[in-house]
Amino acid sequence: MKRILMVRHVQRPAAIAATEVAVRELTQLGIEVIGEDEAENLTDDHGPDLVLAMGGDGTILAAAESARRFNIPLLGINAGHMGFLAEASPESIPTLMHRLALGEYHEEKRSTLDISIKLPGENLITDWALNDAVVKHTDPAHPVHLVLVVDGQDVSTYGADGMILATPTGSTAYSFSAGGPVVWPDTEAVVISPIAAHGLFTRPLVVGPGSTIEVVINEEHWSAPEVWCDGLRRTIAPAGTSVVARVSQNPVRLVRMEHTPFAERLVTKFNLPVRGWRNPEGNAK
Repeated sequence: MKRILMVRHVQRPAAIAATEVAVRELTQLGIEVIGEDEAENLTDDHGPDLVLAMGGDGTILAAAESARRFNIPLLGINAGHMGFLAEASPESIPTLMHRLALGEYHEEKRSTLDISIKLPGENLITDWALNDAVVKHTDPAHPVHLVLVVDGQDVSTYGADGMILATPTGSTAYSFSAGGPVVWPDTEAVVISPIAAHGLFTRPLVVGPGSTIEVVINEEHWSAPEVWCDGLRRTIAPAGTSVVARVSQNPVRLVRMEHTPFAERLVTKFNLPVRGWRNPEGNAK
């Protein structure tokens, strides 16, 4: 480990303080720390060895851009709220930095989506998502009219607030709030979750990794809908736009310090009440 790219939430005091501690520890270990501006000028052959993100899930999603570009692992420190993607808290930074220097960690590959946004005419925009790609209305008084196509077959037409195409990683984010299922991250699948939809077939769907998913915006609207990738990158999507999603061959490599089962992470992060309502004392019967 020679060089680490630091990505932090610039307005959150906890992230700023955590960054200062991490930089001090890494410098003492002889590891160079660079910022995002410096990384832009580096070639892939001379890039960083790891991305360290200080903040919440939004910061970690932003840092995933660099992790994917350089094909390097990403470690998230939760200096935000939920921090579902994060591996540790700021209090553990000194120990974590020493373990990083010694290579005492493993990687967990998370699938991503390749997104193609075909605008009316010949315009094609390519993007990607670690969590999700979301097609959504911009006028709360008017639903967006969408056609869902899977593997070339029209599946359903919706009047809805939008549509979420989520990875297993993203299944615990916006898709979960829209009623989609939680999918274990080692599952190869894509979750399709309509948002407040009107139609004959509005249930969330789970499709396999080889499927091609297309969402077509098929009517004019008072204001053009938008496509958001990971809540970070926006594309205006007028009528006639189609959004195509496929499972990518380029995963994001998350750093894990412990072999914690996903079920344990799920219960801990969501603070799930594991005691059943019929057995509040939690005793097996």
